[in-house]
Amino acid sequence: MENGEMVLLRTFLNEKPREFIVCVSEDAFHSDFGIIELSELFRLSPGDRICSHKGQEFIVQKPRMPDMFRHAQRSGAPMMPKDIGMVVAYTGLCKNDVVLDAGTGSGVLSMYLGSIAKNVITYEIKENFANLARNNISKAGLHNVEVRCGNIVEEIDKIEEKFDVVTLDTINSPEVVPKVRRVLVPGGFVVTYSPFIEQTIAIRKALDASGPWDVMTIECIERPLSVSERGTRPGTGGVGHTGYITIARI
Repeated sequence: MENGEMVLLRTFLNEKPREFIVCVSEDAFHSDFGIIELSELFRLSPGDRICSHKGQEFIVQKPRMPDMFRHAQRSGAPMMPKDIGMVVAYTGLCKNDVVLDAGTGSGVLSMYLGSIAKNVITYEIKENFANLARNNISKAGLHNVEVRCGNIVEEIDKIEEKFDVVTLDTINSPEVVPKVRRVLVPGGFVVTYSPFIEQTIAIRKALDASGPWDVMTIECIERPLSVSERGTRPGTGGVGHTGYITIARI
């Protein structure tokens, strides 16, 4: 492992996983499982094991996006993995794409997009949120995601780049949609995310007024299964409704 690299340390307590994300350095990491000298990670590789001074054994792994989702600092409710998956699937996001994102928040969506796409430019109106997102993105080891602080309603008129995909997770999406066509490449997509039907209706009206678009709106419901010796059935918890996703293509 290299200096400054982020590492996932996983262990088990009463057969339940516990995990921590740490940075390879000369520092010591303290937890209720004991102290780990992070300098020991320099000589280790993913899959190796490391022990705390109490003898607790950890598996060394490279963190992936679901790990960053769980451990990222939050500035509010981020878009959930189930919804992000729909964005990726219905736009066909790939390694050659350049993405414009607005409503950065804690940077969760930008990190997922950046782990796939060529480049991501994301706008956040609040400076403290933008700084938090930059910190999360840095910890994820992504160098292709740029966080810009500004109001996308105003900033989109100044943007000179062209994008394959535009994602909007902001209350101002209906105001932005009519301006998106100018920055999209032919065949490009705009995807909006909104928790309320009323906002979704406003987005659809804005699309109709600035069309023509090939457009659809979907809702993704996630229901986990509960598995036990007695049997398997739908779980009583999990994530139900989070938001409506509208996908439009020129």
